[in-house]
Amino acid sequence: MGPLDLAVLLLSDHTVRTVAAGAVLMGITSGVLGVYALLRRQSLLGDAMSHAALPGLALAFLVTRSKESAFLLLGAAFAAWVGALGVIAIPNYTRLKPDAALGIVLSVFFGFGLVVLTVIQRLPTAAQAGLDKFLFGQAATILQRDVLTMAVIAALALLVVILGWKEFKLLSFDPAFAAVQGFPVRLLDVALTSLVILAILAGLQTVGVVLMSAMLIAPAAAARQWTDRLSTMVLLAAVFGAAAGLGGVLLSSLGDSLPTGPTIVVCASLLVYGSLLFAPHRGLVWRRLVAGRRQRAVRALQVLAQLYWLGSQHGDPFYPHPAGALRALAGSGVQASLRELAARNWVRRLPDGRVALTPEGLAAVSDFLQQAAPDTPVPPSSESKPEAGP
Repeated sequence: MGPLDLAVLLLSDHTVRTVAAGAVLMGITSGVLGVYALLRRQSLLGDAMSHAALPGLALAFLVTRSKESAFLLLGAAFAAWVGALGVIAIPNYTRLKPDAALGIVLSVFFGFGLVVLTVIQRLPTAAQAGLDKFLFGQAATILQRDVLTMAVIAALALLVVILGWKEFKLLSFDPAFAAVQGFPVRLLDVALTSLVILAILAGLQTVGVVLMSAMLIAPAAAARQWTDRLSTMVLLAAVFGAAAGLGGVLLSSLGDSLPTGPTIVVCASLLVYGSLLFAPHRGLVWRRLVAGRRQRAVRALQVLAQLYWLGSQHGDPFYPHPAGALRALAGSGVQASLRELAARNWVRRLPDGRVALTPEGLAAVSDFLQQAAPDTPVPPSSESKPEAGP
């Protein structure tokens, strides 16, 4: 199925269109807010809050006996907020470290949520069936009113990010300086934590509490590989999150047994791995290419220095020598280095196959020798092309 067929499927199928809209909104929200969690080194805080939301969902159903998204998400928000307060308070009032607080909150809240879900499943009414979709998500059940709820959450979160752009930026990079400047750091911290909770709420029905932490961090981690600017990183994270959501929905619609939520997370993971490999300046492949280019450049300069040294033995740096003599001194790879030097006009090949420095090559080897050994006398350069040696 080609891109045109996918576009037709997206536009013609009401269910696919609705699910895709919800997944894109979830991806944008989690991508933008995940940037701040990543920069503040609070990636696992999102994991703890997403798992802490489960008992809130279950208790909200027990109280209201309704599966309306608004009531369930309200309960999830309250439970996630309590879990976030626990993660923040435990290291401040006990001797436990933040990682221990994360583990405690995550395991206790998630375990309690599973217990409450078990109790709900044993109720005499069948109305509770389907709450477990919030564990791993069930995007296919998203309705238009759910998309509207997600749109409201996304709009609210993005509006707060825009209004507090300067303050959140300073808090993410230098909270101590922000406190010195008189910014309400604690209030800003609470606001950012609340925004992360909103992002979790936007993705609960799509990918579930287990996989939501991946959607918070994966788009931001992928975007971090491409830029050093916060504005560009936020924009890229939103694009990556939307692309993962849309790609996961389209791929799951092509297969009968592909769950949408995990497929979305797989797409986000592929974006992360692709960025780790191919992103400019930080990607592993990019680094390998740059390292190889630098190694070839240094190798060529070493061959150039050997050619100068051979010429100096004859009292003339421009004295030509056979390539075999350079190969004996510099080893293998001389021919490739000579081709690169000739392309830069640093050496010239004579009709008999010998190689000689050019004035440009002499200037280049002078700079190279000065950097490698500052005490080495700099050979004089010549503006005129010398005569070939015998």
